[in-house]
This record gives sequence, C-alpha cells and structure tokens, in this order.
Amino acid sequence: MYLHPEAAGAGSPSRDVLLVSAIITVSLSATIVLCGICQWCQRKMGKRYKTSLETVGTPDSSRGRSEKKTIKLPAGGKAVNTAPVPGQPPHDESDRKTEPHSSVSDLVNSLTSEMLMLSPGSEDDEGHEGVSRENLGRIQFSVGYNFQESTLTVKIMKAQELPAKDFSGTSDPFVKIYLLPDKKHKLETKVKRKNLNPHWNETFLFEGFPYEKVVQRVLYLQVLDYDRFSRNDPIGEVSIPLNKVDLTQMQTFWKDLKPCSDGSGSRGELLLSLCYNPSANSIVVNIIKARNLKAMDIGGTSDPYVKVWLMYKDKRVEKKKTVVMKRCLNPVFNESFAFDIPTERLRETTIVITVMDKDRLSRNDVIGKIYLSWKSGPGEVKHWKDMIARPRQAVAQWHQLKA
Repeated sequence: MYLHPEAAGAGSPSRDVLLVSAIITVSLSATIVLCGICQWCQRKMGKRYKTSLETVGTPDSSRGRSEKKTIKLPAGGKAVNTAPVPGQPPHDESDRKTEPHSSVSDLVNSLTSEMLMLSPGSEDDEGHEGVSRENLGRIQFSVGYNFQESTLTVKIMKAQELPAKDFSGTSDPFVKIYLLPDKKHKLETKVKRKNLNPHWNETFLFEGFPYEKVVQRVLYLQVLDYDRFSRNDPIGEVSIPLNKVDLTQMQTFWKDLKPCSDGSGSRGELLLSLCYNPSANSIVVNIIKARNLKAMDIGGTSDPYVKVWLMYKDKRVEKKKTVVMKRCLNPVFNESFAFDIPTERLRETTIVITVMDKDRLSRNDVIGKIYLSWKSGPGEVKHWKDMIARPRQAVAQWHQLKA
C-alpha cells in the first residue's frame, strides 16, 4: 500500500524503509538456507569419500624366503645374499595413512578428475600427440655401508603396481642387482610367481669392498618377468650413483621404474585402431603405421611387417600379417584384419601384435610386441575398454613396442 508522505503519521515508516527491510529479511533467510544445504552436502560427500578411501585394497603381504649367494668381485670382495634380520621389519612409506580431503572443492575436483579418467572417450594430452607414458610400477630398496667390515649392503624389499607381461594378466617378477660398470657379476632375487605387488625382503652383502671403490659404482636394479620357455621380459630399471648416497647408515628408497635401456624403450611405436561389432561378433584390427622403429639390419634400417595373432585362453587361434615394407623405419601399412570373437569370449581373448624385420638369408627378427586385452598393461587396457565402450567405431591409439 502506498501512503502519501503528508498522510503518513509521524511514527509511520516510509515506503523506502519498508522496502529495504523486506530485502534484508529475504537475504538473511536465503543465506541461512544455503548454509544449511552446504553443510549437509559437505557432511554427506565427505563421509562418502572417506568410505571409499577406507575400502582401498592393500598389496599382497606375502614375504619371500632368501638364500645365500656369493660371487667374487673385481674389487676383491664378495657378495652374499643373507636372510632377513628377525624383528626388524623394513621401513615402509606406503603404510602411512591417507587423510580424506576436508574441503568440498577439493573433493569435487578429485571426483571430477576420476570421472574424466574413467570416461570411455577421454584422452590425456599426450594421448592426442602420441603414446602416453606407461606406469611401470615402483620398487623399494635399502643401501648402506659398514666401514668396519668393508661391506656394502643392498636390501631388495618389494615392488608395487608392476605391469602384466603374461597372457594370464600377471607377471613372474624378479630383480637383478649390478654394481656398474661391472656387468659380468650380478645377483638375483627369487622369482615371485603371478604377483604384481611382490615382496622379496632379500639382503645382499658385497663383502671386502673398499669404500673408495664403492663410491665409484652405480647401483643398478633391473626388474624382469621370468619366462620358462622364452627370453625374460624386462619390466623396468632403477640406477643410483653411490657417491650421491649417504652410506654411513641404511637409506631406504622408493623409486619409479623406468623403461630398460637395453632396447625396450627405443623399439618404436605403432598406431593401430580397434573396432568391435557386437552384433556381428567381430573385431577389426587396422594396422595404420609405425614410427621410429629400431634398425635391425647392418645398413641402419629394417624391412618391417606386422603379424597379428588372435589368442584365446593362451592358445593361438588365427594369424594375419601385413606386407613387408622394404628399408623403412616409418612404414605406413593401412591394412585391416577381421577376427570372429563371440561376446562371451572377450574376457579370455588377447590380440598379440608383433612387428617383425624380414630377413631373406636368416631368421626374421622381432622388433617389438603389443598385447591387447582387458588385463594387459595400462595403455593396452585403456584401448581395449575404449573399443568396447564405443561399438562399431574405429578407436585409434599409439602403442610403445616392447621386447
């Protein structure tokens, strides 16, 4: 109701005062309601995120037995693999508890990132340009020097998140220990069967090794997948110059594994696409092109071609191959191959792609391989899941060739 200023009494509020009072009342009410909603959302989302953190699994806790091994070193010392010391568990940085995010904005950002990574159509920046860096896992070890006994101690504790190298979706890892530049004398841990989070807990003693020679060496650890009937597959490596380590006491390290320098990281890349047709029960593999292939011939080049094997339950079912490209390290193939695969067999199916170098007078050389399935390495699994999530579409991805 509008009142003329002259008609209003001396104690009656003006129109402007009434309007401002109404605005203030509505604003306070809205603020109280929004605060209540935010607090309720924070409690609910925080509780949900905390629960998800508490359900995260832990690595296999099995420990490996050790045995004594002794070798003569050029420095005049010897290396011994000793049993673990009872009552002295290794320091494990992974046992630290993870606190849940207390901020709603941090939680939303975290969940958004996870959704983007799990989205079938999402790709990281590296994926658009080439192959994304593959996670090779990490290894925990300790190193120290006893000046009174002139003994270098290296303890191999465990590894985590190793990639699968076998058709069964797992690996049989073990570790080789070198003191570079000496490559002739090495020590090895035991093989841990079918384990991507192995625990070795084995100690190696390099006895009678003068300190002035120890600091001139590089501790080199190579993690491999043991294969009974073929060459062991390299998984990753770690090297640490001993002159950069405080050897007066045992130092424990967690190190990410890097591609092995023996060639597994420089074999080249292959671009291929997968297309899954559920109604036709088929997968079409298109071998598009390769780049930076390893030169296998004396002339500094190769004659590459590609073999594609369809495997079911570790058994070879069908093979296809491309034509040979003469003297070329960046060949373009553009050849497609169709394989009949019933939907119920997808989980037990593996597509093995091998890039070969053709030799007329000798045996053909393997340049590198790729294993595609739902249980291979991270990059291969991503391609496989993208193919299933986008039926009847050709999904292309670069892959690093492996030994």
